[in-house]
Amino acid sequence: MDSITQAALGACVQGALLGRWQGRKALLYGALLGTLPDLDVLIDYGDAVANMTLHRSFSHSLLVTSGAAAVLAWLVRRFRPHPDYSAWRLFATLWLVLVTHILLDAFTGYGTQLLWPLHRTPVAWSTLFIVDPLYTLPLLAVLVIGLIKGQRQHLYSVALMLSSLYLAFTVVGKFMVEQRVEQMLASHDLHPQAVFSTPTPFNSLLWRVVLVDGDDYHEALIGWFDNSPPQSVRLPRGTQLAAALADSPQHAQLRWFTSDLLRYDEIKGQLVVTDLRLGMTGFHPFRFPLADRHNEYWQLIPHSERLPFGHVDPLRLKLLWTRIWNQDQSLPLTEWAADLHH
Repeated sequence: MDSITQAALGACVQGALLGRWQGRKALLYGALLGTLPDLDVLIDYGDAVANMTLHRSFSHSLLVTSGAAAVLAWLVRRFRPHPDYSAWRLFATLWLVLVTHILLDAFTGYGTQLLWPLHRTPVAWSTLFIVDPLYTLPLLAVLVIGLIKGQRQHLYSVALMLSSLYLAFTVVGKFMVEQRVEQMLASHDLHPQAVFSTPTPFNSLLWRVVLVDGDDYHEALIGWFDNSPPQSVRLPRGTQLAAALADSPQHAQLRWFTSDLLRYDEIKGQLVVTDLRLGMTGFHPFRFPLADRHNEYWQLIPHSERLPFGHVDPLRLKLLWTRIWNQDQSLPLTEWAADLHH
């Protein structure tokens, strides 16, 4: 999730458990600790693909963060002891602040290595968009009250409960989407190699579904308020270009990290690989040129760079918002996907 959400979550957790003794400082301590796992973005692993795929690895491991919480609790008790709460309560608070961060990240579609280094397969439950105001607002609201009014432990607990209930709602939403996808596959006699569903930007009421079908993929939108079977558009994946990347370690890493949900395009003499999981149709934030064309041959790029992805088009967001409530609102998904050629 975004840094504001993670800071607010950490502040509410620490405020609920230690606010009675730490007062407003609990909110500051929790916010700082709640953003700590994401500081791994400051590490340069050598190129853009490595930076993407190794983010949320060791710093988001349940094993590493549990050990870090124990060390931090010992250091605090050693140098800044507080007689009114136990070492166990301190450890539990620090552990929960860190663990709720990494578990919340696992509910997005990015990929979080929860059991690194024992099991490196990324976990992406993909029930939350990377920024979701409905999850974040209850946390921010009580933090403002707490900063103004002082101790409000019960409100922090209420906000955490509301956000957790909303998180549960997104899980139910994903189950609903998967049921409708199964019906769509049966009615169209489709047998995709992979299915990926995720909320559309900034909400969990309208979902985007990607179905990988050989050299193509299908995209469909499914909403809570739909009353007709979903319709999909068929788009090319450009997989014939992937053969040029057989010896590319970056390509192998992307295939592992994304479960092969990739698209390939030749753009201005470069072979660009796109992660189809994240963002929205035609607007995907993780795109990497991995080879340059030299006459009839492709030459691998040894150090990949991430392509700039610009800004979200407000008109498209407006159309998506209308589509949430009205299934008859058509969206030019094929036209949007064509933007990937530019």
